[in-house]
Amino acid sequence: MRKLILLLFLSFVLVACDEDANDTQDNKDDAENVVDTEQDESAEPAEPVYENVYPLTGIGTNEPIDNRIVGVMVNNHGNARPQTGLSKADVVFEILAEGMITRFLALYHSEQPEVVGPVRSAREYYFDLADRYGALYVYHGAANFVNDMLDDRGIDHIDGAHYDNDGYLFKRESFRVAPHNSYLLFNHVYDIATELGYDVKADHAPMPFLESDEIAAIDGEAASHVEIVYSNNPMEIVEYEYDASTEKYTRYNDREMTVELNTEEPIQVDNILIVETHHEVFDDAGRREIDVYSGGNAYLIQKGKAQQLQWENRDGKIVPVKDGKVVGFVPGKTWINVIPTSPGMQDSVTITGE
Repeated sequence: MRKLILLLFLSFVLVACDEDANDTQDNKDDAENVVDTEQDESAEPAEPVYENVYPLTGIGTNEPIDNRIVGVMVNNHGNARPQTGLSKADVVFEILAEGMITRFLALYHSEQPEVVGPVRSAREYYFDLADRYGALYVYHGAANFVNDMLDDRGIDHIDGAHYDNDGYLFKRESFRVAPHNSYLLFNHVYDIATELGYDVKADHAPMPFLESDEIAAIDGEAASHVEIVYSNNPMEIVEYEYDASTEKYTRYNDREMTVELNTEEPIQVDNILIVETHHEVFDDAGRREIDVYSGGNAYLIQKGKAQQLQWENRDGKIVPVKDGKVVGFVPGKTWINVIPTSPGMQDSVTITGE
């Protein structure tokens, strides 16, 4: 009887010890799982991998990219503001036309707005830039000699004067007065281009863009506010205000925020490239020749920092250069402001920190 009781007692002790051992192992496993979970939560998320990258923005996509860039001449007269469709442009060149009023060459590729405008007339330096970026060039009207240059040089172009208010490619809006009321119906650009025998598919060479580690290492002077004075009389002042929450710059024209006409969405950009180059008026109408080839002084402004460097025209594209090496853009949208060498950077551009 005593032996039976002893055996039962020993069996109970062994079972209890085995359960304690299992509990200990379970607790150990739970602790390891907690540590692993905490490590996973603190780890940097892996950057997504995309099949393609848009050449003008450096932003990845899994969509096929084979559409051709479309460059549109957009009016920036005071009577043409706010404009429509500027927020969708990947790259915008802002350059003086006649007088001291600027005009835009807006390059569309990654996004395609329904409407763009008001659309204005062609200039040689604009269509030359559009062509060097491989774009279809869309404008409304031009002097005869400009149209002759477009034809003679084989520039793929669409003149809105041939489709004025046809309701398919262009329309006139009643809330504005000509020549500030012609709008491009963007959805039909490729159809018309095809009818004209132009290629609407293209494989565009990419602009230079920074990698993530290079973006984190951007250096330069603090640049929370940028002011570019094209003219004080009449007032033609462009400003960019840095928004640290979005890490983008909001654009202003003549002290008013640049917004989309219908939505009042502000125009925000990731890169501002200010380039200084020679301008020369060559006729009584005030038309200009502008050197977009020789290079010169420049500011590159991104992520709240401004770098003073040079610009060059490489393979048709205007790019920032430092110590002979191309400096990349932050992935996103870019505005390139071209200013005259006289009065030049020192008198035309003011950059301030916080």
